[in-house]
Parts: sequence; C-alpha cells; structure tokens
Amino acid sequence: MQDTKIFSNYLASKIAEFNFDKFYTKSNRILLHVFMWLSFSILLSLSYVLAYQLSYFNAFILTVRMTTVNMIVFYMFFYLLLPKIFSGGKARMVILLLFTFIVSIFVWMAVTYFFSLLYHSLGFEILKGELKGAIGMSASQTFLQAISIKRMFSQAFIIISILSPFFFVKILFEISKLYNKTLNIQSQKSALEIQNVNIEKNFLKAQLNPHFLFNTLNNLYGLSIKKDDSTPEVILNLSDIMSYTLYESNTEKVALEKELDFIKNYFELEKMRYSANKNIQFHIPQGEDLSGLYIAPLLTFTFIENAFKYGLKGNKEQFIYLNIKVQDRTFYFELENDVEQGIKDNEFGGIGVTNVRKRLQLLYPNKHQLDIENLETKFKVNLKIDLD
Repeated sequence: MQDTKIFSNYLASKIAEFNFDKFYTKSNRILLHVFMWLSFSILLSLSYVLAYQLSYFNAFILTVRMTTVNMIVFYMFFYLLLPKIFSGGKARMVILLLFTFIVSIFVWMAVTYFFSLLYHSLGFEILKGELKGAIGMSASQTFLQAISIKRMFSQAFIIISILSPFFFVKILFEISKLYNKTLNIQSQKSALEIQNVNIEKNFLKAQLNPHFLFNTLNNLYGLSIKKDDSTPEVILNLSDIMSYTLYESNTEKVALEKELDFIKNYFELEKMRYSANKNIQFHIPQGEDLSGLYIAPLLTFTFIENAFKYGLKGNKEQFIYLNIKVQDRTFYFELENDVEQGIKDNEFGGIGVTNVRKRLQLLYPNKHQLDIENLETKFKVNLKIDLD
C-alpha cells in the first residue's frame, strides 16, 4: 500500500513537471497524429494480409478506406462536434452527445459506402478469402439501404470497437493534459500562499525588532542607572534575539534548539518589564538532545506576543504559563494567560493567528494539531507538531 502511494506521488510529480504547452506545439501535434494513423495503418494492413489472406494491394485499398473513414469521424467528433456539446446545460449536453453518437455512426457508414462505390467504379474487387466480393456487395446497395437504421444498429458495436482505441488515446491525453494544468495551478497557488506567508512573516519580524528595541533599551537604561549586575546578560539576550530574527530565521526551517533559545530570551526580556507579583512562568527544554530536529521559525511567536499583550491584566489572577516539551520527535507547545472578560477571539487572534494557521497547513499538512480556547478568564493554546 505504501509503495503504491509512493509510486502515485512520484507519477503525479512527473506529470506536474512535464510542460505540455512547450511539448505540444503545432509541429509536434501534427507529428503525433501522423504517427498514430501510420501505426494504425500498418497494423491494419498486417491484419488484412495475415488474418484474411488478402493480397498486398487489396490490403492497401481496404486500409486506405478504413483509415480515412476513422480519421473523418475522429476529427469531426473531437474538433467539430464535441466543443459544442459542453457549451450548454446538462440536459442539452446529454441530448447533443446522443445526437453526435448517431451522426458519427451515420458518417462512418456513409463514407464507407462511397468508398465502395469508388472502388467498384475503378474495378477493384477482392477475389478470394473471407472478404471475397465484399466491395461489389457493398456497392450494389442503395444509399438508403447502406445507412438504414437496422444496419446502423447492427454495425454500431463494430464501429465503436474500431474507433475506441483512438478515442481512448485522445481522452487519456486530454485527461493527462488537464491533470498537468491542475497540478501546476495547485503548485502555483501553494507557492503564492507560501510567498504571502513569508511576506507576513517578514512583516512580523519588522514589527518585532522595534518592539524589542523600544522596551528592552528602556529596561537597559534603567539597569545601567542602577548599575545592575544583570545588564551584560540582558545585552547578550538582546543581541541573540536580534541576530536570530534578522539573519537566522530567513529559512523555511531552523534548528529547534535555536528557536527554543529565541523563545527563552524573549521571555526573559519581557519578564523584566513586570513586577514580581506578576506570575510569569515558563519551562523550555534545556540541555536535551535536540540535534536533527528542525521547525518553522517564529511559528509560536504570535501566541507568545499576544499572551503579553492581552495577559497580566485580569481582575483576579494575573499569569502567563508556558510549557514546551519535545518527545519522540514531536513538539508540544502549551500556553495559558489570563485575559480581561469580554475579549473576543478575533480581538485576541487577528491576522497573526490566521497567518500561523496558514503556515501550519502549508508546512505541516496532516502533521499538526492546533487547539485554541478563549475561556472567560483565560486563554489557552495547545499546539502539537510532528517534526519528522
């Protein structure tokens, strides 16, 4: 089952990569059609010679007749009648399709009859084998006898069996062409969505840097006035954050360890802005073996920023709790904060949360679970991502 899925995905990717517009030019289209009818003619001639014991000349004239008839019906159906069938409603389409089927059989039998008249007037006849006298017998009929309803019914299945290979090849080719265009459109749509998400991510980073600079520099100023011993550590944290947001988060995925360091540094800097009675707690894996694990950068930042923006303002308990775990190559993110009563989901989430959802869907399809709860007095975010 897995091998079949892998093969299907591989086949789909190859069809998507194939450029039909570049390949199916006018000259190539003519060559392909010539090759199709030439192959049919050769196989039909061999069949007449080997199966019906006809002479090469008789095989040739019958092949010319059959190939010409099939070509007329094929091009009439696909290039003249079929485009008009799909230009209306369903009822009209069914009626026209039935009418086209009848017309195709009529044309096939009529052209075959006229070929028999032509061959008979030229003195051509099959003199031996199973088809002995077939041209004369066909030419001896009147036109109305040759295309009678009874004869059309009797010949319908034979005509379908003769034309079906050409119809099958044409339909298969058109389906592949349509599938290719569909995959290309989906690919372009996904690329555009990723581009939009990256634009939004870059906009987020542009907002993030001034935010940090403004708040943290004020804190640094206060610490320097006090000659606080933690000033060097704050400067180092700020340097790490600026380096990460400006240079290291420009890729689709970053090392998980770097992302966790960024979150830790952000919490440390934000925590400085609040008094000790604000309950700000966070648990982030430190010293664990996270090698080989990668995650989309700044993916959880919107939730963290919103927690500080809307949290720590409740009438009762004021808190922010963050707990991050990494188990079995799965990233678990749990965040809770108090909120003022009456804040709506769209006020808390906004464009940032919508952006996160889009990034998760694009980067981790079927590999993530995001639950957001807006309760009366607190806001909860639970995110799980399979990092494989």
